[in-house]
Amino acid sequence: MSKESSQVITCKAIVSWGAGEALRVEEIQVDPPKSSEVRVKMLCASLCHTDILSTRGFPRPLFPRVMGHEGVGVVESIGEEVNGLKQGDIVIPSHVAECQTCENCTSGKTNLCLKYPLTLSCLMPDGTSRMSIRGQRLYHTFSWATWSEYMVTDANYVCKVDPSISLSHASFLSCGYSTGFGAAWKEAKVEEGSTVAVFGLGTVGLGVVEGARIQGASKIIGIDKNPRKKEKGQVFGMTDFINPDDSDKSICEAVQDLTDGKGVDYSFECTGVAPLVNEAIGSTKGGTGKTILIGAGDQPSLQINYISLFFGRTVKGCIFGGIKPKSDIPILLEKYKNKELHLDELLTHEVELEDINKAFELLKQPDCVKVVVKI
Repeated sequence: MSKESSQVITCKAIVSWGAGEALRVEEIQVDPPKSSEVRVKMLCASLCHTDILSTRGFPRPLFPRVMGHEGVGVVESIGEEVNGLKQGDIVIPSHVAECQTCENCTSGKTNLCLKYPLTLSCLMPDGTSRMSIRGQRLYHTFSWATWSEYMVTDANYVCKVDPSISLSHASFLSCGYSTGFGAAWKEAKVEEGSTVAVFGLGTVGLGVVEGARIQGASKIIGIDKNPRKKEKGQVFGMTDFINPDDSDKSICEAVQDLTDGKGVDYSFECTGVAPLVNEAIGSTKGGTGKTILIGAGDQPSLQINYISLFFGRTVKGCIFGGIKPKSDIPILLEKYKNKELHLDELLTHEVELEDINKAFELLKQPDCVKVVVKI
């Protein structure tokens, strides 16, 4: 590293001082990267459902913390052991890494690398932080935090992206949309002609819809209480829409009605609302139906109707939709270049970093899908 890039940087960041408290713009200090790390100047970030949970202490109630996990930035400095990245590269953070050599990476069964595991400590993989405020350690949202003018992350947890990609679109690929798309593509492996039900048509759910469409699903049922999501879902490939408020029937009964009483091959629970898990399971076919749990929730446990499972249905969780950053993000970027993905349909609002609390209010509006944070 150069002398300049080895210095501590003072910059603005969004800090949460406690669960449920209003977020504050603070001046913080960001340390230089250690040997396997990169320091990134953030260019753009966005809000994800998980950010709401983070204000309440997800994944662990550790404060004060710098907020945000979606975003895109430019590498400002690198540690001496970092390979494959250089100053000036455009990168997005990733929940998972991919060493490409461990048992999990070579199995073809999971995206959870054993050499570089997903950590939920709200600190760097080595158990320390690169952010502080007035001498006090700051926690990160995960092992990184994007609502800051600068951040540091382990180089194994970033993906280099084409600099020609729209910054907002790159940010969307760093979590929500990719998680949904990957769940249909990599986790469920939706087959041509299969049937799908998607619970929740936010960014993750719309990603599922698009992934299922590209995989060739013949029927894609979107479920949401917001009637405005019907038109948005149709843009991404939804064929049928269920608004639970429009019927006295349960959601799984409504899905059965749309599938000649059989249920769907795959259901995706994207909301994190615990009672919807059983509805999602009950919406699938007996014997072969598969439910993918994607949405993060603030309830650590839930009750499952085991009778549904006795009838041969299966349930599976996933992280980042099963996406492997080195192997799969380039494929998504290629699809983006080929205009196969409707990322432009996700952006509905923009705010400045200083107006982050306004962004949470915007999320409550019925026409809001994705809020971009300009840094």
